[in-house]
Amino acid sequence: MYDGAVVKIYTRTGDGGETSLFSGGRVAKDHVRIEAYGTLDELSSVLGLLSSEPLPAGAGDRLHRVQESLLALGAVLADPEGRVRPDQAAWDPASLERWVDEMDAELPSLQAFILPGGCRAAAVTHVARTVCRRAERRVRTVVETCGGVPEGVLPYLNRLSDLLFVLARFLNARLGIEESTWRGRRARPESDRA
Repeated sequence: MYDGAVVKIYTRTGDGGETSLFSGGRVAKDHVRIEAYGTLDELSSVLGLLSSEPLPAGAGDRLHRVQESLLALGAVLADPEGRVRPDQAAWDPASLERWVDEMDAELPSLQAFILPGGCRAAAVTHVARTVCRRAERRVRTVVETCGGVPEGVLPYLNRLSDLLFVLARFLNARLGIEESTWRGRRARPESDRA
């Protein structure tokens, strides 16, 4: 996709509130397509922040692959004419499901709603999860209003948000940090329950 040409950082062409799509044409910077791939970029940035935290072995490499997948998805969304043809294996949810299953096998069963928090890495993971859910909503809007979104993108984002939820729990569990739960009116750590 990238031909190695030097990319100028500022072009001044977006000063009027429009931007160019990969396949040509200009749209408003708040167009649903731009909102969608902008949210994927935001998610990738939060995953970059998460990657700077202490993580279990292999997690950083896996998150890097997710970031690459998000970039591929953004390229597809920026190309309504379908000229960009990344490998759809880049957003195969099966790899995410395997990682979820690996982590989930080490966790206690979920008995209540979990409040985001715990260690810093888990808290950042929860932020990534919520951005991922927003990305999923934005991509759904593109599917409904514009089309041109390859099959498998929405399941991938849905599974990714599930993975991020489990990863946050996993990070806290690895450090022995109890999750705060919500049970109606009051949140309390597991150890405070009678």
